[in-house]
Amino acid sequence: MDSIWQRTAPHLDLPTLNGGKRTDILIIGGGIAGVLCAWFLDRAGADYMLVEAKTVGSGVTGKSTAKVTAQHGLLYQKLLSSWGLERTKLYWEANRRAVGRYRALCGQLGCGFQEETAYVFSRSSRDKLLREKEAMDVLGAPLSLRRKTPLPFPVAGAAAMEGQGRLHPLEFLRALAKGLRVFEHTKVQGLSPGTALTDHGVIRANKIVIATHFPILNKHGLYPLKLYQSRSYVLALKDAPLFDGMYVEDRDNGLSFRRAGELLLVGGGGHRTGHRGGGWEQLRSQVKGWWPEAREVACWATQDCMTPDGGAYVGQYSPRTPELYVATGFNKWGWTTAMAGAEILCDLLQGKASVYAPAFDPSRPMPLPAALSNAAEAVWDLLRPTAPRCPHMGCALRYNPQERSWDCPCHGSRFDENGALIDNPSTDDLKHRPPEP
Repeated sequence: MDSIWQRTAPHLDLPTLNGGKRTDILIIGGGIAGVLCAWFLDRAGADYMLVEAKTVGSGVTGKSTAKVTAQHGLLYQKLLSSWGLERTKLYWEANRRAVGRYRALCGQLGCGFQEETAYVFSRSSRDKLLREKEAMDVLGAPLSLRRKTPLPFPVAGAAAMEGQGRLHPLEFLRALAKGLRVFEHTKVQGLSPGTALTDHGVIRANKIVIATHFPILNKHGLYPLKLYQSRSYVLALKDAPLFDGMYVEDRDNGLSFRRAGELLLVGGGGHRTGHRGGGWEQLRSQVKGWWPEAREVACWATQDCMTPDGGAYVGQYSPRTPELYVATGFNKWGWTTAMAGAEILCDLLQGKASVYAPAFDPSRPMPLPAALSNAAEAVWDLLRPTAPRCPHMGCALRYNPQERSWDCPCHGSRFDENGALIDNPSTDDLKHRPPEP
């Protein structure tokens, strides 16, 4: 199901690779992280190219709600506790800078950047909001607490951060991609050191960046243990209240609200990919109770890579792969982390130091409970004797009746009812059509 952005985005006519190429830097993946990386490299005069299996923004970026904010839920109290002050402050500063980058870039590109206050609300406890305020005070970051919101239900409070924003994700992304060395409909089918085999030729590169949402290379970095994927659902409503501000709940599967022109976007119903969740029906039931006259004009779902500690992974793919890089694990906050990550990668790819790189280091220690949980999930679904199986690592797929897809509970690959690939990390369709559910 198309998002409102996919229905209204300007079309780009970008070329497809035609035969072998050689470049210094190859970027794989045409979402916001990959295209921003290409943009920074282009401005730096680097020798680069980007390949995208479908079209620019056709994946998660085109289904984002595009809230551009350095306020990532109630993240910073958690990071201060586990990372300490120095690294947490770097992470905050990188995301804060990213908001300003979007504001400036939207002005250059002629894309609308609507400044908004971002809110995290809680329906159950003000204590968590107070702790986040204390953490932000330590970081020197502006955060205030509010007792009331325009939301259609009572709240215990909300943490507000002014000067954040929202935009049209595909309008921005495709304006950014114009003039860059980007090849669409060019699928990477295999990787080896310095070489990418695509369906339209071989690319030889000195350095490779994997910006494919979930990393497609399993051999290094332990990403199947360090990441899992989560689905969430969005309704676009007409004739619903158009209140100011962007709102997210303090729970992992909580609600979100933001305005998009004359529409209100309501998100929620989330769950780990391959598991059961509320989905659109849960949202529709709630919306009907709040605003009986509201009319649904679109619905879609999106998918996010989640890390154990809440921070993104950007930098060298693993200690053993010095010329391979990654940007992933954005934890539903991909707009600012992608911008920060693209700047970090631009520096690293040119052999420069990045002051923010240590806060995003993919090789940082992983919390043991989360690793064990991901491992247990994978083992269970590897041993479960049912079909069909995911080509990625052989886990048993589960049928998703709401979206009529076969989803992998291990790492989040998804396939349609005919077995065609929808979401990675798998790079292949199912070999056989799945059975009737």
